[in-house]
Amino acid sequence: MMTLLELQRTVAASVMRRLTPDFGMQETTADGTSMHEHAATFIKPGKDLGSFERLEIYNRQYWFRVLSIFADDFPGLNAALGQKRFDALSISYLADNPSISYTLRNLGSALVRWLRDHPEMAGPRYELALDIARLEWAYVEAFDNGEFPALSPADLAACGADSHLTLQPHVRLLELRYPVDDFIIAVHRAKPASSVASNAVNEGRKSPTRRMAKIKPHTTYLAVHRFDYSVYYKRLDREAYETLRALESGNPLGDALSRGFADSSMPEQEQPEKVREWFATWAELGWFCRDWPSRRLQ
Repeated sequence: MMTLLELQRTVAASVMRRLTPDFGMQETTADGTSMHEHAATFIKPGKDLGSFERLEIYNRQYWFRVLSIFADDFPGLNAALGQKRFDALSISYLADNPSISYTLRNLGSALVRWLRDHPEMAGPRYELALDIARLEWAYVEAFDNGEFPALSPADLAACGADSHLTLQPHVRLLELRYPVDDFIIAVHRAKPASSVASNAVNEGRKSPTRRMAKIKPHTTYLAVHRFDYSVYYKRLDREAYETLRALESGNPLGDALSRGFADSSMPEQEQPEKVREWFATWAELGWFCRDWPSRRLQ
């Protein structure tokens, strides 16, 4: 007799096994045992379905569910790769990274790392696909991550060179090789509903695949953040991005600004006004908050 834990692990391993190309359950286990015989050891046959067929329902249900969620979280990557390549990538990724969380929100959490180890799955425009995956995962984090009471403009005005500022958990900073934010916006606009926006200048509505074909390498700095329950992509100057990254890493304000303007071509006399503009905007958006205990675990 199996213990409850053994039964749970046996069912989970069977349910999570990759489907056949025609979306059925595999006929043999990993060690070559008949899946019909294996299923019969822990599932009773029903009136109309045998043990194998009853288990197959859950095997298919698991895969259809996770593939659907994964596609919902990465529509830009789907559009960029095309359905056939995206399906192959999805199945391979999810076979290597099955759901281990109580929430399917975390399903794509390992995709960027996995893609770096499997560039062949993204095809000839791997670097572009990687940027799209990074941006789409940042979207998931910005949508779901927490938010704490924001520092007021007066709080920020009182800060000195030795002050430490904490970014809200939903603010994600990205340095991208390609300006893929407009492409992602075009993909979202092609869907029935959208809650994503960018401060970048957008062209008229075009086919997302046509838009992607025109994307050329251009270093782009983005903050992905949430405001009034919607996610936004805000393009940043390099100096602003480096300043925020330094603050995120725990550097005091004075050091962060020094890092931000290191090797900058911006005239020194223009820098104080630029900093005032940045912090006025960031305060209005509520990007800074009181320190939160788990921030260093992010």
